[in-house]
Amino acid sequence: MPGPGDFSHIHVVDVAELVRGGPGRFAVAEELGRACRESGFFYAVGHGVSAELQARLLELSRRFFAQSLEAKLAIRMALGGRAWRGYFPMGGELTSGKPDQKEGIYFGQELATGDPRVRAGTPLHGPNLFPAEPGELRETVLAWMESLTRLGHRLVAGLALSLGLDESYFSDRYTSDPLTLFRIFNYPAGSDPSSWGVGEHTDYGLLTMLLQDDSGGLEVRSRSRWIAAPPVPGSFVCNIGDMLDRMTRGVFRSTPHRARNSAPRDRVSFPFLFDPGWDTRVQPIDLPNDVFPPDDRAERWDRASVHAFEGTYGDYVLAKVGKVFPELGASVLRA
Repeated sequence: MPGPGDFSHIHVVDVAELVRGGPGRFAVAEELGRACRESGFFYAVGHGVSAELQARLLELSRRFFAQSLEAKLAIRMALGGRAWRGYFPMGGELTSGKPDQKEGIYFGQELATGDPRVRAGTPLHGPNLFPAEPGELRETVLAWMESLTRLGHRLVAGLALSLGLDESYFSDRYTSDPLTLFRIFNYPAGSDPSSWGVGEHTDYGLLTMLLQDDSGGLEVRSRSRWIAAPPVPGSFVCNIGDMLDRMTRGVFRSTPHRARNSAPRDRVSFPFLFDPGWDTRVQPIDLPNDVFPPDDRAERWDRASVHAFEGTYGDYVLAKVGKVFPELGASVLRA
């Protein structure tokens, strides 16, 4: 019999009724809750995100990464400043202190320079950096972020229902103006097979929705072993983050995961993070019918407790960013 946090597979959940707001959304919520209590991960199908938009994003992303390094560096992260946007090359991002075997582009909510948050110099807020080629990537990324933000609102409403809360619990307190971050990662073929494209980690916020290509390579840590999370056609791989772990006092766990490219071609992935608002203070939820597990600090990949943290969600993110991009954290975000 598997113990807490010990699982052998990841549930596939049809979220169509939840997305529509239909009467069947309560049954969907129960499935989501079961998945989050067991593994912290689930495949979402029936999500309603356009297959044509997915295909366009994949094709344009491959075209961008096929360009020369010089062309890609025209939108390097150093040019994004405090907005923390743009391209980084192989080895430019660190997980657990080790350079990742991937390259990527960071995007966020598109904000004009006149936005009050941008004028105030709020980190992670500002305009995006888009490449000259392919020029269609800008429109596609913005459409993608709009679509995934809508989906994020519906999924966290389902998670609220799964906890016996009002459907609007998270939107009322944390996600009326969510922090949304989008990344496009490329794991080149021919990388060192013993190295991880991204090492063991947990995500920071509420919910991550990941579109994979068909290469595979994602793994999720069960208590007793690592479980493969292969691509499921038409799905997003979703996982909860540290803040939902904190809110539920460990009833929902932010489960460590990792990825590498073992395919003979480049692997592309598209994580979208739907997180609490920048200035919100994330507090535990009163869940009277649950038995709370002990703090798992000793078992976590970084030996850090998500329950002991004090401050805003923005404070939490900045502390994490400073470790993933230490040069950016020292020279820009904390300037």
